[in-house]
Amino acid sequence: MKYYIISGEASGDLHGSNLIRSLQTLDAEADFRCWGGDLMRQAGATVVKHYRDLAFMGFVEVAAHLGTILRNMRFCRRDIKAYRPDVVILIDYPGFNMPMARFAHRQGFKVVYYIAPQVWAWRTGRIKKLKRYVDQIYTLLPFEHKFYEAYGATVRFEGNPLVDAIAAYRPDEEFIARYRNSEDKRPLVVILPGSRKQEIKHIFPVMLRAAARMPQYRYVVAGTHTLSEELYRSYLRDYPEIEWVCGHTYDLFSLARAGMVKSGTSTLEAALFSMPQVVCYRTTPATYRIGRLLVNKEVRFISLVNLIMDKEVVTELLQNDLNEARLVSELEKVAEDTGFRKNQKKYYTELQEVIGLPGISDRVADSIISEFKRL
Repeated sequence: MKYYIISGEASGDLHGSNLIRSLQTLDAEADFRCWGGDLMRQAGATVVKHYRDLAFMGFVEVAAHLGTILRNMRFCRRDIKAYRPDVVILIDYPGFNMPMARFAHRQGFKVVYYIAPQVWAWRTGRIKKLKRYVDQIYTLLPFEHKFYEAYGATVRFEGNPLVDAIAAYRPDEEFIARYRNSEDKRPLVVILPGSRKQEIKHIFPVMLRAAARMPQYRYVVAGTHTLSEELYRSYLRDYPEIEWVCGHTYDLFSLARAGMVKSGTSTLEAALFSMPQVVCYRTTPATYRIGRLLVNKEVRFISLVNLIMDKEVVTELLQNDLNEARLVSELEKVAEDTGFRKNQKKYYTELQEVIGLPGISDRVADSIISEFKRL
């Protein structure tokens, strides 16, 4: 079968690469053309657009790059028509992928949405379009399944694909030994400021200022390949004791006493490694105000951990609440031997029980092939 996969960010590249490997195992004739990244390419796909050129976030930022986005959409439509896939697989990235779902459906292609849009959080009306244009929806979170079913959508929950990514993790023993055998015996705190320039701009400086006020900890910034080292270094210039590494996020999760983590996929990854954390998020005032108007008022949290557990397991510091004083106070709660830290780790154990067992990519691949393979 021929598969056209569209992802617009790092997490989608990860989950897409695992799905590609599972599809290859079950479909000897599998061929892949993708919008993704290095991981998809390494898995054997032809990558026609890299996600680092697609990662626009926030209403203001998207408006500023609207011309580029529209050109990408036109290119994608032409590319799908030329490739003639058996299945179009969409991974999250709803602002781009929802129009592509409509286009692919109208062209007669089968459409799968892997890691479905969070329509329960905002723009609930999109559920009608998903039902109309998508042949099979796979949800990322347990509670999403019930939401989609209530609207009559064809939906499955096979588990969260992060479970597979973490199950496949193999520690870099040399890297880990360097920290465990270091003369610096201060507890390690990992800083994850995000994978987009806008996130770095609005979130990273607050994290660094808070770290400077707590010298009892050793800090390491977990960098991402989507951003240049020079960008990180430009912020770290005034903080020579704070380290920066790239490509070792899971190793750091396994080592760290606690973390300051930008809201997103990393919050769930940290929880699955049982690393206590404080969740941080800030964007432009205009983007935040627009977002507050659009988000479903019944949604109480933004972090995946709290959403899945439907309670405040991790503290969320948003917008003006993300300041040095609050961040210092909340980090101490999770880094020291407090009741808050112990409760957070207890809830992490419960979270791991509801998020699904390993083998998610295999189960989804088997479902796709069983449903759409031509007879």
